Amino acid sequence: MPFPAPDPDFAFDLLTGAQPTAPLFEEARRSRDEGKGHTVTYSRKVFIPVTTMCRDRCTYCTFAKPPGAGGVFLTQDEVMAVVRAGERHGCTEALFTLGDRPEDRWPAARDFLERVGHTSTLDYVRSLTERVVEESTLFPHANPGLMDGPTLEALRRSNPSMGLMLENISPRLMEPGMPHYECPDKDPAARMATIEAAGRLSVPFTTGVLIGIGEAPREVVDSIFALADSHEHWGHLQEIIVQNFQPKADTRMRGAEPPSVEYFATIVAITRWVFGPTMNVQTLVIPICRASSMRSACNLI
Repeated sequence: MPFPAPDPDFAFDLLTGAQPTAPLFEEARRSRDEGKGHTVTYSRKVFIPVTTMCRDRCTYCTFAKPPGAGGVFLTQDEVMAVVRAGERHGCTEALFTLGDRPEDRWPAARDFLERVGHTSTLDYVRSLTERVVEESTLFPHANPGLMDGPTLEALRRSNPSMGLMLENISPRLMEPGMPHYECPDKDPAARMATIEAAGRLSVPFTTGVLIGIGEAPREVVDSIFALADSHEHWGHLQEIIVQNFQPKADTRMRGAEPPSVEYFATIVAITRWVFGPTMNVQTLVIPICRASSMRSACNLI
């Protein structure tokens, strides 16, 4: 009997145990084999953390740091040193990662940008990616946070692709006591606006969901289908990342319960089912447990 076509209510039943998941896993493997076979692809890349300062206060983040405690900007020369090291090691991609708009929160960020002749972090990223194109063989891929149409247009001249994780579509996660409280850049409406703007401009885009930060199963399903609806309209999503949360000792969510392997694997399978055989699905897995269970999850992509 054919597996049902993607449907949010049926996906919710699968995720909550109201429907058996064995047929879902079988369908996910079938779809994966049809589109990708057993080939696992990857990009040789260098990571360039342009700045570890950020205006957001996510309760699970270990990347962002305040000035004086690890919050810094990389200079152009430091960026190019990483790029040239990547060239020597056969890399093809320079992945630009950074905090969101730190100049809105930290005077140190504004001072740095003024010294290097830029009014915003996004404009500084544009200049860095343009230099990478001019002086190296690597392709920039910018993940600089929220972007409007003009910013996307400015960056697309030097970035063959860009990205922004949706994480979750629910505004509930921005309420007091939740992980995205006091995090203006985690507003799901603003993040979807960036993803939609990339679609209108035909920018190849990477996005995805973060699992285990306090979201409910319905919110997971809604997030996956929101991305699927955007891709159905614009056709611009090149990769969907499904990432699991793991508590870290130096964060406010250090006591939170991580998602189980079985729950996470079911979400990976739902993602493959919803997006079909041609989408690139990446499971960005923070180590969580038994190798045999992890192989089960990775067999679905």
